[in-house]
Amino acid sequence: MEHGFIRSAAVSCALRVADCDYNAGQIIAELRRCAAEGVQLAVCPELCITGYTCGDLFLQRTLQTGAEAALSRILQASEELDLIAAVGLPVAAGGKLYNCAAVLCRGQLLGVVPKTCLPNYGEFYEKRWFTPGSTQVQAIELCGQEVPFGTSLLFRCETERSFVLGVEICEDLWSVLPPCTFHALAGATVIANLSASDETVGKAEYRRQLVQNQSARLLCGYLYASAAHGESTQDMVFAGHDLIAENGALLAEAKPFGAMRAVTELDCQRLESERMRNTSFEPAADGYVTVPFSLERRRTGLTRFVDPTPFVPGDAHRRAERCELILQMQADGLAKRLEHAHAKTAVIGISGGLDSCLALLVAVRAMKQLGRPASDILAVTMPCFGTTKRTRSNAEILCGELGVSFTEIDITSTVRSHFADIGQDEATLDVTFENGQARVRTLELMDTANRTGGLVVGTGDLSELALGWATYNGDHMSMYGVNAGVPKTLVRHIVRYEADTAANRALRDVLLDILDTPVSPELLPAKDGEIAQKTEDLVGPYELHDFYLYHVLRFGFGPAKIFRLAQAAFAGRPEYPDEVLYKWLRNFYWRFFAQQFKRSCLPDGPKIGSVTLSPRGDWRMPSDAAVALWLAELEQLPH
Repeated sequence: MEHGFIRSAAVSCALRVADCDYNAGQIIAELRRCAAEGVQLAVCPELCITGYTCGDLFLQRTLQTGAEAALSRILQASEELDLIAAVGLPVAAGGKLYNCAAVLCRGQLLGVVPKTCLPNYGEFYEKRWFTPGSTQVQAIELCGQEVPFGTSLLFRCETERSFVLGVEICEDLWSVLPPCTFHALAGATVIANLSASDETVGKAEYRRQLVQNQSARLLCGYLYASAAHGESTQDMVFAGHDLIAENGALLAEAKPFGAMRAVTELDCQRLESERMRNTSFEPAADGYVTVPFSLERRRTGLTRFVDPTPFVPGDAHRRAERCELILQMQADGLAKRLEHAHAKTAVIGISGGLDSCLALLVAVRAMKQLGRPASDILAVTMPCFGTTKRTRSNAEILCGELGVSFTEIDITSTVRSHFADIGQDEATLDVTFENGQARVRTLELMDTANRTGGLVVGTGDLSELALGWATYNGDHMSMYGVNAGVPKTLVRHIVRYEADTAANRALRDVLLDILDTPVSPELLPAKDGEIAQKTEDLVGPYELHDFYLYHVLRFGFGPAKIFRLAQAAFAGRPEYPDEVLYKWLRNFYWRFFAQQFKRSCLPDGPKIGSVTLSPRGDWRMPSDAAVALWLAELEQLPH
């Protein structure tokens, strides 16, 4: 439960039709098993205490009283269990019979939620026995307890207030306007659906899509527990298709005729964060009654998958599709800017590194889109103190294979003249030594663009912008930054994609060698002809920083939760023990806050994904904000 994680289970209990005592025993066994596994929310199928297929037996008073007695037995057994559960049974109230979900916790019956939409078509005849539930909440007596009864009920956990449970039953989800829509707007972050959906050809896939889509629309966690083996097979078959989804993602599934239980953790804080960001999600809680309950607040072990590369799809086919789409987006953005500016050239500083390589590939696509020759791209290499033969050679080969115009401007004498102007000792390898070169490079590019009637295409990526790994008014500046929305981990895969689809062997080989080259600004003198300045040795692994960046910006998580997620994501990676994860997380926060001034005046560039740092778009932050609170939270962690 710590950090908003709620281990949840959708379980399909074995049963016998109309044998309430036997069914209660099965339900109790499942709830005990769930509690032993750390589950704190368990959802059982529709009418699981009696069986969904009782037919006209539902109108028998003996079955109704037997169901209540079975619920009393379940309530008693739940006193020792640290979980909230929903079980299905028929309930007589006010002279009518209702198909209900009983919500219970530690021996207390928190509320009874009647089904709203009663199917009466095809194989379903529920209106023969049941009455639709009302939104008006009233009190009824059940199992010796006075409990709220109605569809407008929510259940809020006092020990983790982001966990708010709403309940609906089977057909409610399949209706035009499901009750869960109103539950979510009233504050429910988790929806439990007690179902008895029979199996027919093609239904499982539709059911799966329905659950996923509803969880996405409502920004919620959705548990769907369906009836299974044991129901009457007189006219239908039930397969125990259990599903758990969160904001459109299917987290766990018990496939039809399979395990009969799906278990995972829902992240209620993540769902709250999504709703805070989404201004079209407007709360409306009129008429709702919220019932409090408490569970033990403990650290829930994570079994759900935590992606170590959240920007990069794991599936090769999806990754290729993502890379192609991003290239098209970047190229279209640049093509529009070139067209609008009537630019005769696109000027790119080409270093032989990943970022400038990607920018060049994008520019070639943009020119092709405009029906212009690649030679309208002017690639400029600017060797100085740290340039190596490998990167210089790769830059020239790449430009030759792509058919762009290529020129070299050796900036060594200009930099030395500049150092003389400002009194900088060339032997002092400090920040002035590095930044002076970067700013001279930008000066050359800007004036070359002026001379050729073009514009400068920026090469810096999203990860560098997050860390401030750019020289202010140096490589930080351009006339259009095509990579500004692409994180470093994704840059690598896009270049790899272009290598895999290269038109010839020579182009493929140079792209692969660029991929194999250490990331470096090459601003310090080379050692024995090799790169001396490796970025990731200085600022940390981009794989970690991209992970941190995603969770900081996308969900607003705090350092403690991000550290825990990183532990789960990188478990088993010997290069990332806890002390390394901690070191670079602290470094990320320090740099992210300290370098905001560079992001406050970024050049234009296309938004690519849901995480971006444009001061005109998704990220507005004062340049002088203090990082103290975040570092203080980090200090509380063991490290």
